[in-house]
Amino acid sequence: MQFFDTKFELVSDYTPSGDQPAAISALTAGVLAGQKDQILLGVTGSGKTFTMANVIANLNRPALVLAHNKTLAAQLCGEFRAFFPNNAVEYFISYYDFYQPEAYIPGRDVYIEKEAQINVEIERLRHAATRSLLTRRDVIIVASVSCIYGLGIPEDYARAIISLKVGEVISRRDFLLNLDKVQYQRNDVEFSPGRYRVKGDVIDLFPSWSEMALRMEFFGDELERILEFHPVSGTILNTFPAIDIFPATHYVLHDNMDRAMQAIKQEMDASVADFLAKDKVLESQRLEQRTRYDLEMIAEMGYCKGIENYSRHLSNRDPGEPSGVLLDFFPKDAITFIDESHASLPQVRGMFAGDLSRKTVLVDHGFRLPSAVDNRPLRFEEFEERLGARIYVSATPGPYEMTVCGVDMTKPSESRWEGTGVIEQIIRPTGLVDPEIEVRETLGQIDDVLNEIHRVRAKNERTLVTTLTKQMSEELSQFLDGKGVKVTYLHSEIHTLDRLDILKQLRSGKIDVLVGVNLLREGLDLPEVSLVIILDADKEGFLRNERSLIQTIGRAARNVNGKVILYADKMTPSMVAAISETNRRRIKQLAHNQTHGIVPKSTLRKGVELRAEKTDTLDIEKRISEASPASLPDLMRVLEKDMHAAAAALDFERAAVLRDQLQRLSEERA
Repeated sequence: MQFFDTKFELVSDYTPSGDQPAAISALTAGVLAGQKDQILLGVTGSGKTFTMANVIANLNRPALVLAHNKTLAAQLCGEFRAFFPNNAVEYFISYYDFYQPEAYIPGRDVYIEKEAQINVEIERLRHAATRSLLTRRDVIIVASVSCIYGLGIPEDYARAIISLKVGEVISRRDFLLNLDKVQYQRNDVEFSPGRYRVKGDVIDLFPSWSEMALRMEFFGDELERILEFHPVSGTILNTFPAIDIFPATHYVLHDNMDRAMQAIKQEMDASVADFLAKDKVLESQRLEQRTRYDLEMIAEMGYCKGIENYSRHLSNRDPGEPSGVLLDFFPKDAITFIDESHASLPQVRGMFAGDLSRKTVLVDHGFRLPSAVDNRPLRFEEFEERLGARIYVSATPGPYEMTVCGVDMTKPSESRWEGTGVIEQIIRPTGLVDPEIEVRETLGQIDDVLNEIHRVRAKNERTLVTTLTKQMSEELSQFLDGKGVKVTYLHSEIHTLDRLDILKQLRSGKIDVLVGVNLLREGLDLPEVSLVIILDADKEGFLRNERSLIQTIGRAARNVNGKVILYADKMTPSMVAAISETNRRRIKQLAHNQTHGIVPKSTLRKGVELRAEKTDTLDIEKRISEASPASLPDLMRVLEKDMHAAAAALDFERAAVLRDQLQRLSEERA
């Protein structure tokens, strides 16, 4: 296997400024000194991603960047690819477009079969990620929580790699058998990822990790040439003196399948006997019938539906031992950045318990063998064990990060960070400061809100209003609409693609006010918003605790006129803490601007850069409705090209819309 020890090369027109130089230096020094846990306490708009990129370049180590949702992961991946165009920046998320896990509901005696739709492009990106980790050091993997789910054993995956060199003598028959062993399927008609075709002495292979195909030309048993070509046009792109062919799947089966099948049968016999001893005849019959059928499928086809449930036996693991995950592919000295750690870490912590609860019900009722529970995500402590140096990135770190970094939350915000593993980055390169905060009484608040909205709209700026309930967000939107305000609401029942279109309309000025619940807290880059209104600010709870209030206040921090109004009849501890922390940052930011003569400017950009710009479903519908029957084939080719371009740009929301429209057109023409 070829291995490349290339160094990271950071490419950027920017130079570190504000708090960035100190943060980069401190984080780098901390990792080099063996400090395991550090916090990058970065406010909205302070350039946290640029800081992370500089730390990676300084340390020159492989890095994992963990994000708590796919959209944020895609945005981060795009940013890192811009910073490191000559290095490997990969994207690793769940490859399901749709996933319904196998489940059983005892109270209704309802069995729900697993149903999944795999996104081929995301699967290719996952293979590209593991391939990069095994072949080079200059690797950044931007991943979702999918990185803690079973992926196979890295050692098995590496052992299954087929290495080829031009001029070597290799039996063509043995080569084809080896391709079958690493899960490539022969198909001389449909050429797609994970498949190969044979034409005489020429073998074409569509690798699992690439968009391009490989051609191996033999003369007898001698490998004469290795070519790379475009799978559609057939254009030859490159020639290689040697190539490593990585498996088509991350689950590489052991050669000793007889051992695995025997272990499965033994467990089945023991479980059936246990059910019979408890007078559970139905469960015993169900388990034996399902397991025997799976064993027959594995014996005949090498595969069965739900084969991952037998992963413990297939990989010869001990009971309770977790399966291999993406984290196992990283070297020991890799560094991990956990973005928005206050949201990402609780998500990681909760995965195991939810999976175990569902699997336990299946096992107890004879749908799966007890070993199925070992096909699972990592426990939190197992997740910790697999990480080296960790940098938690958040404006509002959670209790776990605070504890491991030695922060005493009982201290006032002015002094709680001193002498801890917390590195602050609260000075923005733009000079923008945290917004002013006002607390107003609730009496007559709706009329006051309306007046503030008109004031902001007169300056061609936008307003966000946060409520506690979905019903209130809808009713307030209806009231404001009746007063002539261009308003809409946003909450969890709004479809993902519609949310993106709504945010685009807000930025472009088609909407002046957006009313929502807690979806307005993290990850929204809305520089046009100058006013954030928080209703019921004194209702202590998840949506109005210190962390949530600080995140919500931060939505107004990208506009030079940023202001936040909290409507409340009393000051809660969370309000006091959030206001105190915001004012602490604001004072430091204002002092820095005065010292360096910086005049703050809003981070308004040319055009609307939000990803929703590329995902306008109405625009696609219009193009289809205006097309004549004769022009539909040309339009379908254009839409297919746009779909592939969107997928390559990691804009899977748009790619999914285009895919659905193409499928609809194909069905209508059939």
